[in-house]
Amino acid sequence: MRGVIMHAPGDVRVEDREDPTIIEPTDAIVRLTATCICGSDLWPYRGIEPVDHTLMGHEYVGIVEEIGAEVKTLAVGDFVVGSFVISDNTCEICQAGFQSKCVHASFVAGGIGTQAQKARIPYADGTLVATPGQPDADLIPSLLAASDVLGTGWFAAEAAQAGPGKTVAVVGDGAVGLMSILAAKQLGAERIIAMSRHADRQELARFYGATDIVEERGEEGVARIKELTGGLGAHSVVEAVGTQESFMQAVGATRGGGHLGYVGVNYDVQIPGMELFFAGIHTLGGPAPVRRYLPHLIELIWDRTIDPGKVFDLTLPLEDAAEGYKAMAERRATKVLLTLD
Repeated sequence: MRGVIMHAPGDVRVEDREDPTIIEPTDAIVRLTATCICGSDLWPYRGIEPVDHTLMGHEYVGIVEEIGAEVKTLAVGDFVVGSFVISDNTCEICQAGFQSKCVHASFVAGGIGTQAQKARIPYADGTLVATPGQPDADLIPSLLAASDVLGTGWFAAEAAQAGPGKTVAVVGDGAVGLMSILAAKQLGAERIIAMSRHADRQELARFYGATDIVEERGEEGVARIKELTGGLGAHSVVEAVGTQESFMQAVGATRGGGHLGYVGVNYDVQIPGMELFFAGIHTLGGPAPVRRYLPHLIELIWDRTIDPGKVFDLTLPLEDAAEGYKAMAERRATKVLLTLD
């Protein structure tokens, strides 16, 4: 089969890989229908995260081709959406809703790599969710979004306690930030402030439910949020970038007693203890337990209640993955969908 391998920072290649096979009785082999490039894939691409002949990709949808002897909830031929974190969905932590911290948790990226034609998914019953039937082609981008960015955005909005009567501020206008806006709208937020400087992303943010746009960043951005909220700050703030500036901007934009949901991969972020202490806010974040949300998100997509697939603004064949990485790194694309034969 063909698959994406990142040899070194900036060096993305599509090469022949061995076809996956069943190893454990809880495995499933999925013939992938679509995959994509994540903003987090740019960390190794830019040399911020170590990379050495790494199998890339962790977002995926496709058709079950083979199942292990102990797989009970799936059948060959099912169309499935999978989480980017492997989980058994039965341990105490999974049952509490934090499948990304499952006792058997492992990341699909690196060890499996779903920017490929096929993938072996361990703990298939706990990681994959079948759709009600074979989806129409126009639903596939939205189902693919549910594999990570939609579920991550939903987790961020819930962690920030977005809901009726709340003002939500979203720091970051990438795919996860945009999906956080969608989630906040679905959760009933009264006002949603998108922090964005890009006209195309501002337009999509408004489509997903943003009521206000703030272009300022850093301290100016915090001041603008407070100006819009009577000097108090937002009830709910999502941090979806992961830089020092964005994280502290999110802390500053959260009102006393408010909630901050952080899902940006925060390399080298140093949180000043006294600033966090005196902020007096609730914080929750980390790798999103996407598996918790998949059944509900699939239902919303299947019923065409939401359209997260619009977050993909560039579609390329798998063989052109290197161009997709370059386009996202140069901010010519928000999120790239890779098609498979």
